[in-house]
Amino acid sequence: MNRTVLKITGESGMGLASVGSIIAKALKRAGFSIQLDREYPSLIKGGHSNVQIDFSIEALHCLSKEVDIVVALDRVGLLEYLKTLKEGGVLIHGYERHHLMKDLEKQVKKRKLKLVYLSARQIAYSFGGSVLMTNMVLLGALWKVLGLGFKALEEQVKEEYADKPNLLQIDLKCLKAGFESKEPGHQTHFRIPQPKQKPRKLLINGNEALALGAIHCGVRTYYAYPMSPSSSILTDLANWSHESGMIVKQGEDEITVANMALGSMFMGTRALAATSGGGYDLMTETISLAGMTETPFVIVIAQRPGPATGLPTWTAQSDLNLALYSSHGEFARVVIAVSDPTSCFDLIQHAMNLAEEFQIPVVVLTEKVIAESETMIDPPQLKKIPIKRGLVTLPTELKKLQSSDRFKITKDGVSMRWIPGSSPAFYFSNGDEHWEDGVLTEREDQVGIMYDKRIKKLKTITKTIPEPRIFGTKKNANISFIGWGSSKGVLQDIIPLAKSKGISINYLHFDYLWPLKTKTLRQFCTDNPNIHVLEGNHTGQLAQLMEKETDLKFPQRFNKFNGRPFFLEEVLEYIKKEI
Repeated sequence: MNRTVLKITGESGMGLASVGSIIAKALKRAGFSIQLDREYPSLIKGGHSNVQIDFSIEALHCLSKEVDIVVALDRVGLLEYLKTLKEGGVLIHGYERHHLMKDLEKQVKKRKLKLVYLSARQIAYSFGGSVLMTNMVLLGALWKVLGLGFKALEEQVKEEYADKPNLLQIDLKCLKAGFESKEPGHQTHFRIPQPKQKPRKLLINGNEALALGAIHCGVRTYYAYPMSPSSSILTDLANWSHESGMIVKQGEDEITVANMALGSMFMGTRALAATSGGGYDLMTETISLAGMTETPFVIVIAQRPGPATGLPTWTAQSDLNLALYSSHGEFARVVIAVSDPTSCFDLIQHAMNLAEEFQIPVVVLTEKVIAESETMIDPPQLKKIPIKRGLVTLPTELKKLQSSDRFKITKDGVSMRWIPGSSPAFYFSNGDEHWEDGVLTEREDQVGIMYDKRIKKLKTITKTIPEPRIFGTKKNANISFIGWGSSKGVLQDIIPLAKSKGISINYLHFDYLWPLKTKTLRQFCTDNPNIHVLEGNHTGQLAQLMEKETDLKFPQRFNKFNGRPFFLEEVLEYIKKEI
């Protein structure tokens, strides 16, 4: 695979996100496939951050660990990320006292690195700019090293800073100076295959796609308390609220958020809420209330490493058990995990349908690396997922309803639901155990029947949701993987790469984690002798769930739990050891 890996490093607050966005969009316009991710500490300013951009003429679905080019905006970034460069890689920087850094000189010679230095700060000052504009100088130098045309980059910078005309002129001068610099090392060229065509793709992150999917399926109220990495859903939906007509509200805490979302759903409005693990902990009483009152409820948990505050700005797959078992008592629920922006757009729509059709809580799991990474996808197919609200709406049917219909005992566990006030029939909805009309009961026969009625929905839901999907060959692979969430991306890149080398790899991917579908899982394990589970947690939560729900065992596991996603090279190294 012809992949080029670029890292821009510096302090938080130095404009890394803006520079990364400019580069990614300019490369996209040139026809490259993009995978972008940000690594940053939970600080407003300071610390060392980076934006990584993998780009290729082929489709990309994950990140690489080995870096071809580092653009260092400060000394700390230079020292921290120098070690990530491949042998023969390129280091572009503007640190004036680099000649005093003996280790840098040693590394350059030992690993045959190419050094591109600009006095970026002086160049920015010469045009009346600030130290922050060194990023434009170094960006111009990078573009020259890549051998790409200046005009496309210039147009992207103009678009990015169109609302700041005075600063834009200085930025453009800095950009051009970096591109046209004649300082030593500036004849370096990093050869990259050029795209033959420019496919019609979207560059989008998971949170943006999820927000658009929510708008598309008729969500009309969104509630959240900011908590990374879910916060940008709140920002995006607030920015689009005028066009979408959606009510977007930031609650004072997660308990308020959950109750407002539940109340909106009870009154017939499609509502959505999102948080991270710590915020979801506070919502669990409301989740249990939704289970008891059979009120639809959809919550997004954007996973980050815990416990407690943990690593607020890093990634994990450690909240599957939280989604499965949180809240007191027993009731039917669905747990879904997104894996890329396309699944974010589609699965949030299915989550809404399932919640309303079966009158249950639905938990949608995402991860920081999905939520915030930008990648290229085909434009989503609109109107392919019909909206299913599960409401009684016809006037003739509403007139016939009786109070006892609301929680009526049925074969599939699903009773009729209508918007309060739309029918002459009224019912009680509260957190106490109740009979068919919602009136409180503690009679042992009624309690048992009603409890069973709610749990019974799981059988119906299990028949409705799809089986897990197989990527690669179905049978007799040299090595097979099972996973969920972001584990999919790295296998999507590895399967064709391994095939070109005569190695057969396949992957079973779960979008729907509960209820757990087992038919395809059993067949996959029968057809493939060398099964491994790939998860971003310590205990192997999916492996444990599969063992609990079947008679199968999954002792071979690759677990990662340091806040970083699965990188291409480390999974390839694992495969090499195992086969």
